Amino acid sequence: MSSFEALVVDKADDGNVSREVRKLTFDDLPEGEVLIKVKYSSVNFKDGMATISDNNIVKDYPMVPGIDLSGVVEESSDDRFSEGDPVIVTSYQLGTGHFGGFAEYARVPVDWVVPLPEPLTLEEAMIYGTAGFTAALSVMRLQEEGVTPEDGTVLVTGATGGVGSIAVAMLSNLGYDVAAGTGKSSEHDFLKGLGAAEIIDRDELQPETIRPVDKQRWAGAVDPVGGRTLSYVLSTLKYEGAAAVSGLTGGTDVPATVFPFIGRGITLTGIDSVNCPMPRRLDVWERLASDLRVGESLKQIADYVSLQELPDTLDQILAGKVRGRKVVTFV
Repeated sequence: MSSFEALVVDKADDGNVSREVRKLTFDDLPEGEVLIKVKYSSVNFKDGMATISDNNIVKDYPMVPGIDLSGVVEESSDDRFSEGDPVIVTSYQLGTGHFGGFAEYARVPVDWVVPLPEPLTLEEAMIYGTAGFTAALSVMRLQEEGVTPEDGTVLVTGATGGVGSIAVAMLSNLGYDVAAGTGKSSEHDFLKGLGAAEIIDRDELQPETIRPVDKQRWAGAVDPVGGRTLSYVLSTLKYEGAAAVSGLTGGTDVPATVFPFIGRGITLTGIDSVNCPMPRRLDVWERLASDLRVGESLKQIADYVSLQELPDTLDQILAGKVRGRKVVTFV
């Protein structure tokens, strides 16, 4: 094969960013020890942001976005990987500073590559993608802070999104009582199908007045929203509860006081999937292939798109119209 297809974003002299499916050659790919034939990628909000003007995500153009990919090693100059090995690559500079997963082939640094753990499939790996990886990190951090199913309800905000929907399924499978927060009344059945025991309207999590310390409601929380929602979550965590925050779709400002921290001993822990160290990264993927694997629930979360359909899907995710996970398939 002398050429292959990729979604390419480029910036014109006037600053406007365009995107189109183009033919690339292997010479167009950046340097790296491992060439991968991509089988699946997935669509994240960050991918959508990478395709618009003034995004502060992509620094150099042209760029192939896509912060996730799974596939099979085509060539490797490093003996850690061989032709035919199934692998995963997520985060680092993939799709932002280095050509990413929205292409039939990708060449990446060997230190970014994760061997696919059994019995996980390449397809499952991309239904998870960065969103599932972030959800798993969040659940693991709650467990490490001592939050158990016996402690009470765990809240998941932004529950119809990628991180939220997978976190709902994951926590439910682990035996937690899950409250799913959403502003989408049409998605209640979807969330209950993932295991949510209770649906909380988004407005309830953003009251006009947020008290420094309010009624104790949640043993823990997975929060990909941030902003005022996180402020309310902190004020309503139970004694020694914990919240894992991974997103900012609700804004970056979090008005809060020290009172719930020093009066209830709560913990706020941040979740970073981009620069997660490789030993921890390997542990997360092993957990996703074992006790955190959500099995059949993944099929409810996933919807599939082609490379040609990807531009419309990126518009949808930016508009908040995507439920669960959109998986880009090259098979």
